[in-house]
Amino acid sequence: MSSRIRCWDREAGAEQGQLTALRPLGKLRALQMLQPPGLGKGRALLATLRTLMLFTAAMITLPICLYFVSKTYLFEGMLGLPAIDSYFYSAIVAVVSVHVVLALFVYMAWNEGTRQWQEASKLE
Repeated sequence: MSSRIRCWDREAGAEQGQLTALRPLGKLRALQMLQPPGLGKGRALLATLRTLMLFTAAMITLPICLYFVSKTYLFEGMLGLPAIDSYFYSAIVAVVSVHVVLALFVYMAWNEGTRQWQEASKLE
């Protein structure tokens, strides 16, 4: 008994529910059927990579910038807090910004996956 998985395809022109002879699929066609629609296209891959790079840059720069800006201008400058307190509060601002970036990334990834799933269900 072979441990290989065989994929079968209906003959061309066969309607659903009609008994027809099945023929084995080629390896390439079987692999294409396993991939979600539109996955092999370069535009979708570039869009996903661009989104990932955008959120990576935001995750690195936004908390650091907000930490120093809020410490210098908001807490020490406008509110007149001592340096020790401004360190603490600006760290809280930086941590909150990290959580906001993560939440936005999860939201965008969820919507992208949902959109791809809806497009795949429309094709079926």
